[in-house]
Amino acid sequence: MVLQVTNSPFNQEQVELLNRLLPMLTDTQRNWLSGYLAAQSCATAAAPGPAAAIAPGPAAQAIEGAGAPVAAAPREVTVLFGSQSGNSHGLAKKLVKKLEEQGLKTTLSAMSDFKPNTLKKVQDLLLVVSTHGEGEPPDNAISFYEFLHSKRAPKLDDLRFSVLALGDTSYEFFCQTGKDFDKRLEELGGKRLIPRVDCDVDFEGPAAKWIDEVVKSLSVASATASSPSAAAAPGATAATGAAESAYSRSNPFHAEVLENLNLNGRGSDKETRHLELSLEGSNLQYEPGDSLGVYPENDPRLVDELIAAMGWNADEPVAVPKSGEEIPLREALLRHYEITVLTKPLLEQIAKLAGGSKLQELVAAGDRQELKAYMQGRDLLDLVQDYSLKGVPARELVPLLRKLPARLYSISSSPKATPDEVHITVRSVRYEAHGRDRYGVCSVHLAERVQPGDTLPVFIQRNPNFRLPENPDTPIIMVGPGTGVAPFRAFLAEREEIGAEGKAWLFFGDQHFSTDFLYQLELQRWLKDGVLTRLDVAFSRDTEEKVYVQHRMLEKSRELYQWLEEGAVVYVCGDKKKMANDVHAALTTIIAREGGLSPEAAAEYLNRMQQQKRYQRDVY
Repeated sequence: MVLQVTNSPFNQEQVELLNRLLPMLTDTQRNWLSGYLAAQSCATAAAPGPAAAIAPGPAAQAIEGAGAPVAAAPREVTVLFGSQSGNSHGLAKKLVKKLEEQGLKTTLSAMSDFKPNTLKKVQDLLLVVSTHGEGEPPDNAISFYEFLHSKRAPKLDDLRFSVLALGDTSYEFFCQTGKDFDKRLEELGGKRLIPRVDCDVDFEGPAAKWIDEVVKSLSVASATASSPSAAAAPGATAATGAAESAYSRSNPFHAEVLENLNLNGRGSDKETRHLELSLEGSNLQYEPGDSLGVYPENDPRLVDELIAAMGWNADEPVAVPKSGEEIPLREALLRHYEITVLTKPLLEQIAKLAGGSKLQELVAAGDRQELKAYMQGRDLLDLVQDYSLKGVPARELVPLLRKLPARLYSISSSPKATPDEVHITVRSVRYEAHGRDRYGVCSVHLAERVQPGDTLPVFIQRNPNFRLPENPDTPIIMVGPGTGVAPFRAFLAEREEIGAEGKAWLFFGDQHFSTDFLYQLELQRWLKDGVLTRLDVAFSRDTEEKVYVQHRMLEKSRELYQWLEEGAVVYVCGDKKKMANDVHAALTTIIAREGGLSPEAAAEYLNRMQQQKRYQRDVY
């Protein structure tokens, strides 16, 4: 910005001095100066006399003397997060740290912990929220989402806000929860501080830019603050209190594989791998309930078929995401780019490269259901073969692909029981669709191409929404069929190590007792030793009528309700679409039946449990 004499109160000499000084100032110096001038103005108005001397330090200290007026306190910033797997929580903590470094007073809270009736007092509101399933809010955002969209929501004419939305473009309702919050806050009278940002699975870059923009927009308010807040926002510190590891999602640790075992017996239709990895030397810390992020490799069979179908040269150099480093095409497709998932944005971009193709007709037709039906269960090779895309240069098509995302797996070990190790439980995914065999990217990579002694790039994904009770005497009820048992193996190992006295009840299910009873010997030992109080199992293919975990829960309805009344915490892990909904319905039925409540009152009972963190779900 350049000052002109004609539009300023300064003379020519002052204008020249300012125009030489202003471009050299840092953001911190500008903030300091603005705060100083504001404080100086207050002091001059209150007590005419010689101007106070500029003193080193924050602007608020520039005016000396007891009782001297100071500039108004900065607006308080409220940061709320809605998170299922922990990504939104982690980003919210990063945001709070940067805001506090600018001297801003902040409040950090999960949406479920925030008191909605205080919303009308909030001045600056920043939301970081993921979208779960098909456009649904995560569990800890539901109550706030429902309040905001109800008639009880207040007018927010004085509110400034911004939304960071996390999602996945392979789902139809991409970032829908964030979009809903953004729209509703505007309808209630709020003004956007900066526009909403929608993030795909590779969210780090867009999220960092949004955080920087938010901090920049609010940083002027920090000029009158005496110093950054010394108190950490709730939940803003690492769970363990240990020194922070240098390894993260963007800088994964290459962990050595110690064991890779098949947990299923001979003759099973399933293959479930138990992997043990060494964390020695990484300083990575985790708690039971957290997840391990694993960066996989695409199936070499699929990569080679794709290269052949496109007529590409496997050794042609192409750039990898972010770094821009050029490596051979085959290596890039193996380790860096997603080729098994089709998204609408990808199809739209590829259609532009393939002029006059039928793909353009599919994308341009506007038939959302037809497009969705085509993308379901198909990959890039299908697209290439179905729409005759051979001949599109690799250098043009490959940069359109998404970065190969990490896969998250619930950790099945306790760091107290197995120091410097982390265990995961992974079911291999193999199926036939559209005339071809299909393979789960990470699960089959782990099952077929990873041996003890190999290394895997990994990171810890914290999940504060899935935690053992602070009081080890609190009873717990765990529902985890199939690989959903993974975090409960970690819970029980942890409780054994700390000598927890609280009762523990596990509902486990799978297809066959003889081949699919995962961790059977460990669970039976814990039952014998009293670490596990009750174990109820359901093997759906061993009986004429299929029996699942929710049926076992209903069979034990009275006792289960007694545990709830005693303050038990309920945990559910596994498939969201079917199992988790069936378990939720079973819990509602049990509460209504045994508590003599209406369906509405039973639903409210469960809602209260969720708000009290007595009903926690790790579902996918």
